[in-house]
Amino acid sequence: MGRTHEWRWFAIAGVLLVAQSFVDFTPEGPWNSRSFSRGILGLVGLVCFYVAWFRWAFDRKGLAPTTNLWATPEETWRDVLLFGLALLLMVKAIVWMDIADALPEPTGMILTLLGFLIILNAVYVGLITIGPLAPSSEEE
Repeated sequence: MGRTHEWRWFAIAGVLLVAQSFVDFTPEGPWNSRSFSRGILGLVGLVCFYVAWFRWAFDRKGLAPTTNLWATPEETWRDVLLFGLALLLMVKAIVWMDIADALPEPTGMILTLLGFLIILNAVYVGLITIGPLAPSSEEE
C-alpha cells in the first residue's frame, strides 16, 4: 500500500523557496528590505522541507515527531544524534573552508540552531527510552 499523505509538493516548494535565497530578485515588501524578504521566503522553504520530511517519515499529517511515532526509538535516537552533530560539523567546515561568503548570511546560525534542536531531541529520546528516565520493568 502506498503513502496516503503527499509530501512531494512540500519538498518542491522548499527547494524553490530556499534556492531563491541565493539570488536577489525578491521584492522589498512592506518592510523595505529585499534581504529580509529573501530571508522570510527561505525560512518558509525550511518549514516546507520539515513538513515534507515529517510526512515522508511518518506518513501522517502533523509536526511533532513524538516517540510513539518512531518504529524503534531506543535504537534510532543515536542516528538522530549523529545527524545533529553532522550539522554542527557542517557549520564548522563552512567556516574552515572559507565558503561562508557564497552562502546567505544567516546560514551558519540557522544550521547551528537546527543542529542543537536535533541533538536536544535525540538526547531526550535516549533518556526516556534507555536512560535513567526510561520506565522500569516494575512500572510496566
